[in-house]
Amino acid sequence: MRRLRRFVRNLLGGSDDILMGHLAQQIAATHQGADLAAEMLAGKLPGEEAYEKMVDIEHRGDEARARLVSEIGRALTTPIDREDLFRVSRSIDDILDNLRDLAREYSLYGVTATPSHVAVAEAIRSGIEELEAALSALAHEPPEASHMVLGARKEANQVRRMYQEGLASVVDNEITSEVIKRRELLRRLDVVGLRLGEAADALADGIMKRGY
Repeated sequence: MRRLRRFVRNLLGGSDDILMGHLAQQIAATHQGADLAAEMLAGKLPGEEAYEKMVDIEHRGDEARARLVSEIGRALTTPIDREDLFRVSRSIDDILDNLRDLAREYSLYGVTATPSHVAVAEAIRSGIEELEAALSALAHEPPEASHMVLGARKEANQVRRMYQEGLASVVDNEITSEVIKRRELLRRLDVVGLRLGEAADALADGIMKRGY
């Protein structure tokens, strides 16, 4: 009987709602991680405390991803191509993993973030908000998602430009251990931006294949 109910639900498109619900939970956790990283780099939260909170947020994101992957394997239909859906989820997972690593490194290095770090973190947060909006549109207004996902890609590109400018500013000074640590933090933020771009590209591919 349980299998029959699942089969009927799949035929009626119910699995799409479940899958998008899990993905929404995953991106929501990542959004919280980006908010936390921005507050940390702005000096509003100590690094050690931020890292502890980030670990909890990452666990919630991992749990949502695990439920999504499990459901993908059982679903007859998916809102976008299975492979693209998996790629989106994996890239979002990578974003959160790198935000966790950012918090740990910030705590270990014991340096003060520069305005460049804060600006890049804000761009990342904006990009994740755009990606979250695109995913919400995919669940409720699919034709609008193709336009919204471009915002996430633009923010990812902006992160790369700001990283390059910030790096030039950091290394323009005498190379000290503090400068190297700040450079590493910038590099971690750049990696987050790269994963954000990958998530946006995967979603754009899935939307295009569906012809929304």
